[in-house]
Amino acid sequence: MSISEQKGPGVKGVVLLDDAGKCAAAYGAGADMRIRSMVTNAEWLKEATDRRLTPILLNDAQYSALVTKVPEGTLILLSEPPSDAVLNFILSVDFAYDILNHILMDPYDAMAVVGGDEKLAYISPVHEKFFGLQAGEAVGKSVRDVIENSRLHHVVRTGIAEVGQIHRMRGKDRVVSRHPILNDGKIVGAIGRIMFKGPQQVEAMSRRINALEEEIATYKAKASSENTDNAYLDAIVGQSFAIRAVKDQIRKVAPLDIPVLVQGESGTGKELVAQALHMLSPRHEGRLVTVNAAALPESLVESELFGYEAGSFTGADRKGRAGKFEQADKGTIFLDEIGDMPLEVQSKLLRVLQDRMVERVGGAKPKRVDFRLFSATNRDLEAFIEQDRFRLDLFYRISPVVIAMPTLEERLEDIPLLLNHFVTDLATQYNRPQPEIDLNVHDYLMEQKWPGNVRQLRHMVERAMVFAEDGRLRIEDFQRGTAFGAKKVPSPATPSMAVKSGATLKETVEALENKLINDAIIRFKGNKKKAAEHLGVSRSYLYKKLEEIAEQAEA
Repeated sequence: MSISEQKGPGVKGVVLLDDAGKCAAAYGAGADMRIRSMVTNAEWLKEATDRRLTPILLNDAQYSALVTKVPEGTLILLSEPPSDAVLNFILSVDFAYDILNHILMDPYDAMAVVGGDEKLAYISPVHEKFFGLQAGEAVGKSVRDVIENSRLHHVVRTGIAEVGQIHRMRGKDRVVSRHPILNDGKIVGAIGRIMFKGPQQVEAMSRRINALEEEIATYKAKASSENTDNAYLDAIVGQSFAIRAVKDQIRKVAPLDIPVLVQGESGTGKELVAQALHMLSPRHEGRLVTVNAAALPESLVESELFGYEAGSFTGADRKGRAGKFEQADKGTIFLDEIGDMPLEVQSKLLRVLQDRMVERVGGAKPKRVDFRLFSATNRDLEAFIEQDRFRLDLFYRISPVVIAMPTLEERLEDIPLLLNHFVTDLATQYNRPQPEIDLNVHDYLMEQKWPGNVRQLRHMVERAMVFAEDGRLRIEDFQRGTAFGAKKVPSPATPSMAVKSGATLKETVEALENKLINDAIIRFKGNKKKAAEHLGVSRSYLYKKLEEIAEQAEA
């Protein structure tokens, strides 16, 4: 096959000129009369000889010409057409050849080139000298057999560049960059450039690298800690203003070794707050002991909380048992539904909080315990205090910091996030594909009432996934087997809401007061605390009036 018939990269033509600048021989593209006429022009030949690398541009072809002096003449090698970038470089820079020569011969920035077969196609002289090789000795050998710890073969395989890496060769660290070389989108090889510096520079660089590695290790440890913290905060799903405020409180309060009271309706996520507080606190390596005060039988509350000695009562363990406070030593105890704790136990709990001493049932020797207290309730403890159902001194002990959990209706914008979270979680739990969610489901759920809050939403999602078909969750799936879509029951109008003709001033004032109370309850979605604050009355008075209104409605 002739030179002119070659496909792909390589020499496309040759022209040999004698000392007089006349064509002595021409092959391939060099035989083109237009090229022969150009290269034999004395002015062109002088400029091209000075440049050594120059483009030849024809109407139907483009070539890169390497012009070099040989004994008794000039040799011109024509290569494949250059890319636009290469062409612009050659046209713009008169000393383009000298730049390429510098890149290849630079003693401080060596280059190695491998082909697609991972064998060396070129290695800089400084490289050869470093490895004790003769000129050209390494060409054709596997790069891994020549360059210690080389990753050029890996770059050829993956096509992923590695920039600014540390390369250790013969006990010395160098900075290296490796890049894949592509032709028509196919990886044809890779090039690596290594910075060769003097011993002092390498030592300084090594010290800097060690310092940076220590810095990185510090940042990694800090990031790991932050990721752990975020994991427990992320368990409280939501991005609403109300939930962000709760998370900010948790971050600020968790490191402080003081009691925290979490208030909120059932199903708002009080337990998640307690877990996050514990895990972000200095006591996170200790136990988080959870006690549901509302679920404990009254007769067993004391023995569960404070423990009991052997034989203290019928059926007691023969060895006795440590109570929840003892189990929480050096950790945290979480008393859920503390508002339902009997008054007698409240008194003993108060003494434990004051003295940090626990006395088991049937025991005579108190034991010192070190714990942090978190409490939670869905009760209005201030109203309970007014009704003598909760001790005021205990309330002060458990509530230096109060975190109020918003209801789901106060954070409706979080429903899409909660929905996606529950769908993912339940799909994993039941080992089934995660269904897609129709776009109108979000709006539909945000229009509903949620007296059961987030817990109710999770149950609804779980039920809907049972009915879901074809891998999709639709509005219809949430309406099956539920009260959703049913006609809403309006608030009952009471006889006192309307002013009868001929009513006395007292009756008129009472009717107006009842109407204002009813409007406030509706406005604040049943939140009696907010309603009382809005009306400017105490909650005990509001409770009393609500009972009267209910009695009038039943009459």
